[in-house]
Amino acid sequence: MYFDSRYLYIILAIIALTSIISGGFNLLDLLISIPGVLIAISFHEYAHAFAADKLGDDTPRNQGRLNLNPLSHLDPFGVIMLIFAHIGWGKPVEINPNNFTRKISARTGEAIVAVAGPLMNFILAIIFTIIFYALSTFGEAFAFGTTVGKIITQMLFYTVIVNVGLGVFNLIPLPPLDGSKILMAFLSYNAKRWFEEHTQLFYIIFIIIWITPISSMIISPIINLITNGIMSLIGSAFSLFI
Repeated sequence: MYFDSRYLYIILAIIALTSIISGGFNLLDLLISIPGVLIAISFHEYAHAFAADKLGDDTPRNQGRLNLNPLSHLDPFGVIMLIFAHIGWGKPVEINPNNFTRKISARTGEAIVAVAGPLMNFILAIIFTIIFYALSTFGEAFAFGTTVGKIITQMLFYTVIVNVGLGVFNLIPLPPLDGSKILMAFLSYNAKRWFEEHTQLFYIIFIIIWITPISSMIISPIINLITNGIMSLIGSAFSLFI
């Protein structure tokens, strides 16, 4: 069975346009979201490249992916989708498992590289939450009650949300997401073979999830739960200074 990935772009574009037409587009919100999107995607893809490089694969280094320059990692369509449809992606980091010099299997190496991206996003979410509460708690000296201060806090808050969202989204065990590569490391030989033979079917399942209420019913609550958990724990820690 063959599935043309262009259909995915068309469907997701429709989702984005629907969001705009239904009033989901706001210029100020768009501008505020851009820093968080650039940070989340750039660090996510860099983490993949860094992990592969540490395992001995110089493919990302040779392709200029071992840096934090957003221009090296952004997929224009993926960025637009992340802003408007709240799902998106960066330019995939290419790796060659045969180059791994560590004494691990290719599948294990691929799983380590795959998990590095979402893990980086969760770490960033924690870091920016700390910055958010630090400035909110001690920010009077920084004029955080001003309009500019409020915009900065919104940027920080959105950066937390988009990092959690990108991390959770990529852990879904469906191709081409990172979760599928992580899952493959734990499957038996026959299960792996079946998984690979039905890759196109999983692409279709992936699309169904995002064009139906399934994503909002299952994935959105997870994103909210993790975001609220991080904010609550760090907020409680900073409340000790008040």
